[in-house]
Amino acid sequence: MPELPEVEVVRAGLAPALVGSRVADVEVLDARALTRHAAFGPDPAGDFAARLAGQGILSAVRRGKFLWFPLSSPAGECVVGHLGMSGQMLLRAPGAPRERHERIRILVEHPSHGLVAWVFADQRTFGSLAIDPLVATGDGAPGGFGDDRALVASQAAHIARDPLDPAFDDLALRRALARTSSAVKRVLLDQRVVSGVGNIYADEALWAARVHPETPARALSTRAANRILAEVRAVLTRALAEGGTSFDAQYVNVNGQAGYFARSLQAYGRTGEPCPRCGRPIRRAAFANRSSHFCPACQRAPRVA
Repeated sequence: MPELPEVEVVRAGLAPALVGSRVADVEVLDARALTRHAAFGPDPAGDFAARLAGQGILSAVRRGKFLWFPLSSPAGECVVGHLGMSGQMLLRAPGAPRERHERIRILVEHPSHGLVAWVFADQRTFGSLAIDPLVATGDGAPGGFGDDRALVASQAAHIARDPLDPAFDDLALRRALARTSSAVKRVLLDQRVVSGVGNIYADEALWAARVHPETPARALSTRAANRILAEVRAVLTRALAEGGTSFDAQYVNVNGQAGYFARSLQAYGRTGEPCPRCGRPIRRAAFANRSSHFCPACQRAPRVA
């Protein structure tokens, strides 16, 4: 699943073409891409297209793994999107051939760039777009990266801020860690506690912090908790600089190009390879329907009481 760096790369790529544009046409090729759209009636595709047509796009915003695009309508709505497992948002020339697994095509007209096709493609159809109301943020800070207004898409309001958000509450994360005996990796993956972090970057941050993924969160010292948060921020920042992590053609930017942070991974996906720090083999273990990758020498397993 795309994580914060991959989604931010998409947001940054879409912004120049979408912000300030007006929607000229909407084609819904597969209504399964509108599972998040609460349509008024039995025709979600028609409702989505009718409510979006003619709207101006004011900004491109991200919180965690959610994207939203505030609209000019006085109703205070946005297009909210989640890429799911394999979703892609691409920019194409008008009239460009259909993408493989293309679900929705939105034609926008930008005052500087002219007509641009905004394409939502999704192989597994777990991603979705929707028209969604904007709601006020609970803390009065901007709703997400890309817009200074204290508004957030209602479908993204339940998730926490991400570690790169200036309004992220470090103390709240430390308190969340201190009050649970769940594995520290499970806490990092809980989008209600910290958003945008998935399996790849949790493994990388814990490797860098020398903390075993199964360590009970409440067993962490304040210093260890601070170190983990610092490493989460560091790995997300490095991944952003390298365009995110791409293992296959599903994770691409708006021009269809892959990121290259996979070359910089220290633990994730390196099962059996030598740990870059100590040379011992990286180990892979099952974890909550996923896998954890760690060094058993550098990241000592917690002692069993």
